Amino acid sequence: MEYKNELKKNIYKNYLFTFLKDFDLTHGIWMIYLASKGLSLTELGLVEAIFHITSFVMEIPTGAVADIWGRKTSRICGRIAQLIAAFILIYSNSFFGFALGFVVTALSYNLESGAGEALVYDSLKETGEEKKYMKISGVNEMIMQGAQTCGLLLGGFLSNYSYTYAYGVTIVVSSLSIIQAMSFREPDIKMEIEEKRFKTFKNQVSESFKIIAGNKKLGFLILFSQAIFMFNTSIFFYFQNYLLSKGISKGNIGMLLAIAALGAAITASKAYKIEKLVGEKVIVLLFPLIIAICIWGVALSKYYYIFFILINSIESIIFIAVSDYTNKLIPSNKRATILSMGSMIFSLYMIIIFPLIGKLGDVYSLQFSFGVLALIASIMAVINIIVFRINKKRN
Repeated sequence: MEYKNELKKNIYKNYLFTFLKDFDLTHGIWMIYLASKGLSLTELGLVEAIFHITSFVMEIPTGAVADIWGRKTSRICGRIAQLIAAFILIYSNSFFGFALGFVVTALSYNLESGAGEALVYDSLKETGEEKKYMKISGVNEMIMQGAQTCGLLLGGFLSNYSYTYAYGVTIVVSSLSIIQAMSFREPDIKMEIEEKRFKTFKNQVSESFKIIAGNKKLGFLILFSQAIFMFNTSIFFYFQNYLLSKGISKGNIGMLLAIAALGAAITASKAYKIEKLVGEKVIVLLFPLIIAICIWGVALSKYYYIFFILINSIESIIFIAVSDYTNKLIPSNKRATILSMGSMIFSLYMIIIFPLIGKLGDVYSLQFSFGVLALIASIMAVINIIVFRINKKRN
């Protein structure tokens, strides 16, 4: 009984942890900060690519670490890595220093990726409340977006005076998140731990691959969702420099990004109701098409900021709904590993697309880059519909 009560407390503890983790004052200013240090759009793209190359290589190992050695341990290590990365970035003055900072940042994301989601879902599963996951995930997403809203506003304000202030506050909050991460109760997931740790790790990864390969729906949801997240992330980061090129101040950039995060928080809080209303087919088929149209709006319309807000709001609904769809298909003792494989696909997308956007932005313009991104999103949305119809006819 005490064990289950502790697991129930994980849900509320995770809300606080999420706020601390995502109250990041550097999230909306890092591209502007590195640009002020002399990096071109191409170099900014390369730095982010280095981040995702690290993520691509380390996602599966860190996911397996979370499944084998514990989600709590993985989260604590992730926050420590984030703290170290902040110090590296604030004291670096060269491309290689920033690249190192992003390698460590990637490791912090890898250690959190899959681990946090798995800890929450399995806490609910152990107490027989996994049906509440989508609603709880919506609340968690709302808190995350709320924390990002506060961070974007404060980060934009402080960056007008000094980027050091923004990174300094982030370091303090990261330290607090490490303490909070220590309070979680690890769900008792049955794992067959062999004497040889490497063999355990190898089996964990190979069995997880077999699960994805043997479940076409799971594989499709992973490929589909990570593509959507890639479009949103690419637009979000380059949008900072896009706004700066239009003469918008850093404080106002932070405010606009915060409004977008607030919009995402509102839709996240209603995501489970929206999903019940429209169903899985609309989420998977129609929403990606709407996002593609919104990217065209960012590239071509004078109301680009409205389309930017819409992209963030729709993406938060997709994130929550697809997270529930995928978790239902994954066994508990492989959850963090498989979720990390999904993040690995996201990194692969970003390694290809993000530097391309930066290069096109340097050679032509960011507006042209957004047009190319919109074209890619449109093609993938159409392919998504065609593949769905083909599978429906076969079935």
